[in-house]
Amino acid sequence: MGTHVLSMRIDGELLARLRGHAAKRGMSVQDYVLRTLIRDDFDERFKAAVDETEKFYGLT
Repeated sequence: MGTHVLSMRIDGELLARLRGHAAKRGMSVQDYVLRTLIRDDFDERFKAAVDETEKFYGLT
């Protein structure tokens, strides 16, 4: 399968929130984000967020 690198640029406020969530679980930010991405319901939640964003900007 191989490996790939994912790089993200996020603002300081979001990073602080992620650090807080990760710390509560005794995890690194990277592990917390990866665990969130592999959740069973991630695809459904992501699609819902995209749909809401498109409605907000009048794209649908």
